[in-house]
Amino acid sequence: MKKLLFTPGPLTTSRTVKEAMLEDVGSRDHSFVEAVKNVRNGLLRLAHVPKEEGYECVIIQGSGTFGVESVVSSVVGKNDHLLILANGAYGERIVKMANIHQLNHSVVRFEEDEIVSPEAAEKFLQSNPKTTHVACIHSETTTGLFNPVKEIGAICKKFSKVFIVDAMSSFGGVEMDMKEMNIDFLVSSSNKCIEGVPGFSFALCKKAELAKAKGQARSLSLDLYDQWNGLETNGQFRFTPPTLSIMAFQQAMKELEEEGGIKARRQRYQSNKKILDEGMAALGFKQYLRSEIQGHIITSFLYPDKRNFNFSDFYNALNEKGFVIYPGKLSKADAFRIGNIGQIFPDDVKALIAAIKEYLQ
Repeated sequence: MKKLLFTPGPLTTSRTVKEAMLEDVGSRDHSFVEAVKNVRNGLLRLAHVPKEEGYECVIIQGSGTFGVESVVSSVVGKNDHLLILANGAYGERIVKMANIHQLNHSVVRFEEDEIVSPEAAEKFLQSNPKTTHVACIHSETTTGLFNPVKEIGAICKKFSKVFIVDAMSSFGGVEMDMKEMNIDFLVSSSNKCIEGVPGFSFALCKKAELAKAKGQARSLSLDLYDQWNGLETNGQFRFTPPTLSIMAFQQAMKELEEEGGIKARRQRYQSNKKILDEGMAALGFKQYLRSEIQGHIITSFLYPDKRNFNFSDFYNALNEKGFVIYPGKLSKADAFRIGNIGQIFPDDVKALIAAIKEYLQ
């Protein structure tokens, strides 16, 4: 049975993306070196910041967290000070990284059902001029909310701060212009909205800021500058690359373009969400977030009031029918999450709703 992944990643992928991994390829093969080049340049174009305008793409082996940690541990120097704006598990993960790498840092926390406040960020920067870098999550996958990174970016520019954005579950499903949003480092991964398979993350970097990271990384394998330098020098990775994941991703990028680019993909995801929201509301489910701060990537639903509701049974029943959902990660409410992204379409969402209805009955 083919299973559909209603999760924030890994996602359901197309057959043609999977088929791109059927032929083994060497890390020095011309076709692979060309694929790496195509992927790096293509990602910059998706962020509206071509290489000629002073931006670079660095591919990092491993999950999205590897990419975020590579950036955070490489670009924040020993005399720098990082401000982390946190309103969920992924903001708190950056706090853990800062502690492990012993970075000078501060944290401004918000409730997980509230967006990061640009006003609070501005107030902190006004009273803490020693701050040099600011990190924020765009789509906080804990709940599904979207933080106002464009407004926060404008504040970072006003105070001349380096802005790091974790756009893990949103990049490719939302139009993002790095330059316009004043983002210096944007991090995402292969198995999210571009609909590739797991295997690598990537950092889109303002070259002038990337250059400052030379020699100050706190890790060998996560050294962002050295990783970029290796790719630039001979097109090679410093350590074994995820060859087949990159070949699959090159195909996924072609399919994104054929669909009509990020705009068309966003519209499909939003259609998925609209059908999901209406269907779940008709079944009596309530969402955790207010609609005005909810993104279209993933939705958190509160457990129904029924005392006998058991999430494990619910999950397994849907899984047996070919629908994979996601447990919740909230600190103050029982919830589960359903993703709207990947190779899923409105009819797939309708089928999921029908399966949930059947389970409830």
